[in-house]
Amino acid sequence: MVDLSAATDAITNNVNSLWLMVAAALVLIMTPGVAFFYGGMVRAKSVISMMMMSFGSIGLVGVLWVIYGYSMSFGGGSAWVIKGWLLNPFNDFLLKNEIHFTGGTANQNLSLDIHGLAFAGFQATFAIITVALISGAIADRARFGPWMIFAGVWATLVYFPVASWVFNFTVGPKGLTDGGWSVFGLGVNDFAGGTAVHINAGAAGLALALVLGKRIGFAKGMSKPHNVPLTLLGASLLWFGWFGFNAGSEGAADGISALAWINTLAAPAAGILGWIIVEKFKDGKSTSIGAASGAVAGLVAITPACNILTPGWGIVLGILVGAICCFAIDLKYKLGFDDSLDVVGIHLVGGIVGTLYIGIFGAGIGLIDSGKFNQLGAQALGAFGVAIYSFVLAYAIGWVIQKTIGFRITNEDEVAGVDTVVHGEEAYELTAESA
Repeated sequence: MVDLSAATDAITNNVNSLWLMVAAALVLIMTPGVAFFYGGMVRAKSVISMMMMSFGSIGLVGVLWVIYGYSMSFGGGSAWVIKGWLLNPFNDFLLKNEIHFTGGTANQNLSLDIHGLAFAGFQATFAIITVALISGAIADRARFGPWMIFAGVWATLVYFPVASWVFNFTVGPKGLTDGGWSVFGLGVNDFAGGTAVHINAGAAGLALALVLGKRIGFAKGMSKPHNVPLTLLGASLLWFGWFGFNAGSEGAADGISALAWINTLAAPAAGILGWIIVEKFKDGKSTSIGAASGAVAGLVAITPACNILTPGWGIVLGILVGAICCFAIDLKYKLGFDDSLDVVGIHLVGGIVGTLYIGIFGAGIGLIDSGKFNQLGAQALGAFGVAIYSFVLAYAIGWVIQKTIGFRITNEDEVAGVDTVVHGEEAYELTAESA
């Protein structure tokens, strides 16, 4: 009798690797989605600057991830390691453990770890978009060069270690057998990055908003989105890519992946409803920007919970977070920090809501099912631990850059427009003929 188990395992591995590569492509398109989403909401004189910060993240973080970022997050090794907190940046330098040659110089055979490479590529896209999300908090007033320095240093000191805390774990016969302090140590349920991506980016955005200060004339209604269709296009790309973001985090095409997929449909759809209903009562009108923001808030909140909520509780979460974030975006006017595009109000607040929600409504682990507060406590420690770590380091990095080479543009350049001053380009070249 022929043993087909090995062949079946190989096929399953290849199918799962294929799904990871497809999911990675979906997540990568989310960063141009962020560029469009943010770009449409700023002034016409700042849209290139806004979009360049996202594309700069792709270029810089993508390279750093391949060189040493993946190794810091997942590489392990025996040297330079604080188990569960910091991994060796040289153990898997340039992904050497996934790609190597065997044989002599005259007869070399390339050996590739298909699933390892697919996973490395998938996680790269998470690092890229996390950095890009921060940029919305400092729209209209940041210089590009200092932003790139911040992006590289923050990714190295904050995102790469945090990704290890949350995503670097293995499952053995007795459950979790290795990994970072958040998931392995505390037992936090963060399936696709509510803490590592959204709380992380939101806290860093708050720190940079404080370092760079307020825009000239900062007040509610000081500026309106210059291109609403561009923002809606960005929101659509984000939602499309988010199916790969959440469902791909299972690393396999199975039932958990399918549950994550359906929750990624249900929660943001409900988020739209929650936001526009509150917006109607609060401001008198339901806006398209509000609908897009509600969808993003729902996506943010479901990210850590998409594997552990039934679709019904996913809808409740979406409505709840849409309503909460609609109120949260106005906190900046009351508290006096200029978070230009509501990174704090949507990503930090939405990420915290989604992470804590698991502790109450998570299937089998939340308060409703277990009758215990243990999971809620773990979720809170994971969420606020990442938030504090990210805020402190982002503030320190941004402050040093501001005090040395300068992070913020001058008031005169802000009035003139970031695009022309920093990039020498205009998003919309209106000549006499075209006018």
